[in-house]
Amino acid sequence: MSIIFRQLFDEQSSTLTYLLADAQSGDAVLIDTVAEHSAMYLGLLRELDLNLVYLLETHAHADHVTGAGVLREHTNARTATGHRTGVMCADVLLADGDTLVFGDEVLRVIATPGHTPGCVSYRWRNCLLPAMPC
Repeated sequence: MSIIFRQLFDEQSSTLTYLLADAQSGDAVLIDTVAEHSAMYLGLLRELDLNLVYLLETHAHADHVTGAGVLREHTNARTATGHRTGVMCADVLLADGDTLVFGDEVLRVIATPGHTPGCVSYRWRNCLLPAMPC
């Protein structure tokens, strides 16, 4: 299986954003996007010829403004966040143990309350994203 993985960093908010994609199908997910970088994400998706399937959040908090809304308008990707975030405008509200499939890849949702009550992490293969607690 061939996978595309990018870890991106926003210095102003200290936010890590992750791009994961199944290279064969071209299906991709972005985790914790930052609004100010929406154009860069769209450019990267075009450059790598990827189809954005999900825009995932680890939490809803004022430490960064997500780019999910803008990116959803341009890609038709579905937005998803933990059901305990209080965010009702997401397309998918996630609970501990849920799975998300993109191409031949699977993300498993793990409830990780702490920074906020609605924090979730995503287990992909042997990795836990975010790499640090939200």
